[in-house]
Amino acid sequence: MRVIAVPVKSLSRAKRRLAPLLSTLERAALTLAMLEDVLDATLAQPGWETWVVSPDEAVLEIAARRRARPVPEARPPLAAAVRLVDQDAEGREAEALAVLLGDLPALTAEALSKALRTLGPVVLAPSTRGDGTNLLLRRPPRVMPARFGPDSFRKHLEGAARRGLPVSVVDPPALTFDLDTPEDVERLLASDSLGRTARGCREMGLGARLRVPS
Repeated sequence: MRVIAVPVKSLSRAKRRLAPLLSTLERAALTLAMLEDVLDATLAQPGWETWVVSPDEAVLEIAARRRARPVPEARPPLAAAVRLVDQDAEGREAEALAVLLGDLPALTAEALSKALRTLGPVVLAPSTRGDGTNLLLRRPPRVMPARFGPDSFRKHLEGAARRGLPVSVVDPPALTFDLDTPEDVERLLASDSLGRTARGCREMGLGARLRVPS
């Protein structure tokens, strides 16, 4: 068994850095649109199960509707959700576990497939700014611990080095672009993306809001 785990925060806590641009309800809608875009990519991967880990019932309902496995998260933060997935995957004797963040609006099935087929015990994709980790693939899941949180990309590289594990870094824009700030929204709107997130941003008129002088 091979697993792609997608952790998603509570909708009430999601994307707080977008608060100057979006209301709480709009941030929730954007988070769900990004989850759907990510699920389009994960569910297209043959031989991989998709698990969605979240404390939010609406998120888990979408996972179930899309025929991903909903995994209720007892408590934040992200690191705790990943530990829960690690334990579950180990108990089910998974041979590979990919932790993929749920805020990747440009993700494509092709980019994800290429990353999942990359050889090695540890495969990493950095975030837009290079400090976070958008994808951590481990074969087997317990070959090294996950270190999500501030500066996680460096911590993952160092953790692998301490164990003598080779690391493959993949960085296609479709996988490294995560949406966190108004500048990220502007970048998405300037792209040719046809995904749910980009459509949602256009329907909410975010381009006009970004052009309004502060």
